[in-house]
Amino acid sequence: MSWSDAVRWREAESGLVVFTNGVFDLLHTGHIDLLIAARRLGDRLVVGINTDASVRRLKGPTRPVRREAERAYVVAALECVDAVTVFDEDTPLELVLAIRPDVLVKGGDYTPDTIVGRTEVESWGGRVHVVPLTAGHSTTRIIEALRAGT
Repeated sequence: MSWSDAVRWREAESGLVVFTNGVFDLLHTGHIDLLIAARRLGDRLVVGINTDASVRRLKGPTRPVRREAERAYVVAALECVDAVTVFDEDTPLELVLAIRPDVLVKGGDYTPDTIVGRTEVESWGGRVHVVPLTAGHSTTRIIEALRAGT
């Protein structure tokens, strides 16, 4: 969805809307665990995905492995996900402000104090939740294993 479509979608939703975001470059078990856990915290789940340019700024010139349209398509196809949009900023703050989720979710590599948008979501009565990481799963590890031929 475009941002404007995502905002209209959110305005039409009467239940609890959950938001999470990430690169979701090579979808793995940890991503799935995060998305399922996030969806269980509300009635609808919207996912923000970093654009290719944003990923390069954050992770370097060799990332992402897969283009934003592919990453968005794969995440949107998951049953637990209700909406997907992309954002070009280095953080999802502007998207969080536009969507105004009831619940903001990030993985266990964050603490509540480091979650962008926490203060804003809590200011309108929302809550923030950290989902524990699934041990042993990361896109960086997958890429390293592929490069090593293992």
